[in-house]
Amino acid sequence: QVQLVESGGGLVQAGGSLRLSCAASGRTFSSYAMGWFRQAPGKEREFVAAISWTGGSTYYTDSVKGRFTISRDNAKNTVYLQMNSLKPEDTAVYYCAADHVYYDLKGVYWGQGTQVTVSS
Repeated sequence: QVQLVESGGGLVQAGGSLRLSCAASGRTFSSYAMGWFRQAPGKEREFVAAISWTGGSTYYTDSVKGRFTISRDNAKNTVYLQMNSLKPEDTAVYYCAADHVYYDLKGVYWGQGTQVTVSS
């Protein structure tokens, strides 16, 4: 089992940047693929990005490609989401998730979420 704690959310103007962090407990962090999801008010939670166990492979939803970058530091048990060129439609609660499955990552363990608000 792994526990996840997100941080780094906040209020930013459109065009700005934020970096989210997700710290994981436990000694088995490198055995999990990691992902970021988001949920906007009144909408279903949606996939944003995923990274493989070693960090050598990533994939993104189309709406964030070229703007967001997922990365991980297994020595620090942390996964990051660098978000650039933010848009008001990126406003959501962002969650990190851990899963043993990388492709079509669904998430087995979840953090509590961190709010990202982008003003126009």
